Amino acid sequence: MQNKLINETSPYLLQHAHNPVEWYPWGEEALQKAKDEDKPILVSIGYSACHWCHVMERESFENEQIAEIMNEHLVCIKVDREERPDVDAIYMDALQAMGLRGGWPLNVFLMPDAKPFYGGTYFPAPNWANLVESISNAFKNDREKLQKSAEGFTQNMHTKESDKYQMDISDDGLKISEEELTTIFNRLHKDFDFEKGGMNRSPKFPMPSIWKFLLRYYTITNDKRAYQHLIHTLDRVALGGIYDTIGGGWTRYSTDEDWKVPHFEKMLYDNGQLVSLYAEAYALTKSEGQPDEFYKAKVTETIEWLEREMMSEEGGFYSALDADSEGEEGKFYIWKKSEIEAILGEDAAPFCETFEFSEHGNWEHGNNVVHLEERDFMENGFPLSQEIKQKLFDYRAKRIRPGLDDKILCSWNGLMLKGLVDAYRYLDTPKFLELALQNAHFIKEKMSIKVTTEDGAEGRGLWHNYKNGKANIVAYLEDYASVIDAYTALYQVTFDETWLEEAELLADYTIANFYDAEDEFFYFTDSQGEELIARKKEIFDNVIPASNSMMAANLYNLGLLLGRNDFIEISNLMLAKMKRIVLTDPQWVTQWACLATQHTNPTAEVAIVGSNLKEIRKQIDADFMLNKVFVGTETDSKLPLLQNRTAKNGETTIYVCFDKTCQLPTTEVAKALELMQ
Repeated sequence: MQNKLINETSPYLLQHAHNPVEWYPWGEEALQKAKDEDKPILVSIGYSACHWCHVMERESFENEQIAEIMNEHLVCIKVDREERPDVDAIYMDALQAMGLRGGWPLNVFLMPDAKPFYGGTYFPAPNWANLVESISNAFKNDREKLQKSAEGFTQNMHTKESDKYQMDISDDGLKISEEELTTIFNRLHKDFDFEKGGMNRSPKFPMPSIWKFLLRYYTITNDKRAYQHLIHTLDRVALGGIYDTIGGGWTRYSTDEDWKVPHFEKMLYDNGQLVSLYAEAYALTKSEGQPDEFYKAKVTETIEWLEREMMSEEGGFYSALDADSEGEEGKFYIWKKSEIEAILGEDAAPFCETFEFSEHGNWEHGNNVVHLEERDFMENGFPLSQEIKQKLFDYRAKRIRPGLDDKILCSWNGLMLKGLVDAYRYLDTPKFLELALQNAHFIKEKMSIKVTTEDGAEGRGLWHNYKNGKANIVAYLEDYASVIDAYTALYQVTFDETWLEEAELLADYTIANFYDAEDEFFYFTDSQGEELIARKKEIFDNVIPASNSMMAANLYNLGLLLGRNDFIEISNLMLAKMKRIVLTDPQWVTQWACLATQHTNPTAEVAIVGSNLKEIRKQIDADFMLNKVFVGTETDSKLPLLQNRTAKNGETTIYVCFDKTCQLPTTEVAKALELMQ
């Protein structure tokens, strides 16, 4: 017996390297073995911070008897979904085509040609052993039937998105009215949880793109329903156990409908998006005359956690913190009442009363979770003053920490980089920009690769992963989409054209290597990457927005900044094809809906020329208008929006344009804001 995972770098694969299962990483060796030995393949997919992945490992994959059955009947492949989202996407799609609910651990059975015929998620040990035996029997005795099923599921993957979802562009093209935005909002509105916040389902997942849309919709329509639900949701997500009140940062999701008990893993990707969202929400409340310092604190605390626990010496951000420590879910984060009494002394009683801590516990097994329904107590900080919080933080720091998934993923770093840029943009904290620039230089120097285009010009590509000084997986569309977005945002606060040039190089590479001109969407995988049984496209938004919706927004904004009509045309066509779905079933396409808000009114193109350009940008941003792009230079620039633009009489000058039509230049911020409205 030989487990082939010992030489892998993925923390998740290494967790399984000493299982008695004869695991292989995804690759030609395992696929060829299945053909040579004529065995079905098990592809078992998970990630390092996945609690139920650990449970199934303990119950089944560490069990000698069950491992023996697996080794006898199957070729077993372990996949880290974070390193190989392409493999995960194919077999998750297959599982859903089987009529089953997706999730992780994901266990899919394939024919020796890698085509899927059956699958599921978590299985208890006896069920799993019986299933493996049944799969083996079916493979031997009903092979023709299994092969027919596998062919059907595989054929389904090859249907183009335009055909699958009947994407016809209406006669009016891409016109999106304010009334249509209200239609989108009303369809979302019927699924809101008005009592608990968020959407009306349990468990509760943060869905940043839904809340981003509410924010943008409100700024256009002033519909108070959107504002009220946005603020109610953000309050509940920041007060609930899902937010680490003691140490900063959001955990993955709430296992209940109250945002109370978290699934304790902390992932980089949603923290990056939530930092962006709460920074925007702070700016919104500030522009309404009531700056919400509570939101500002959540942004600041989360970035402090990021720098303290998730940042490598080189400036990259690690992927995740495990839900488990000492083999127990959430042990690092939960409290016994007796601990609080020993730490806080006379302050313990009001603390326990406020947070409903008891001997019995407000969760399970006598354990308590820091959680609130309302934030009235925040007015004076007691019973959670900075001093009390520090005492609890110091005590907790002595515990055994959750495991760190120390691989660095390009896409997740892009999302976090964008969060840092937005935090700097709206909170004006220099430290946030410093961290953003460290991370941007890390991506540019360690996760980028120079390529030569067909016409001999220099291009730019990306790596998906980085660990121990090495990157070895070709990047996916999600990597390009998130990094282009982050670089574009970084340019608009620094006005360093390096970042805009990098964004353009990456966008050009993406169009050359990912774009399907026939379907008019982008593939998830690079044409230069490994060829799998299907090339998927990701168009529906989830906790992370779809890579296609992010690219559509990138191309629209970059097109404006660079004067690239080819970018804008691709973006407009993508959104036009999605418009019917956005209007009729918006819950899973809200990043597309965010882009739609940029088409209701023309996007303001704001050019700033002069030595005071960064300060002018801050003053304009203080008014919080989202539908704009900035370009700027102290002297001169070759960017189309800056050509022939000069500072008037030595004063920093602002030029406001809409759709290739410019207003008269001004040196007054108030006048520029008036023109932008």
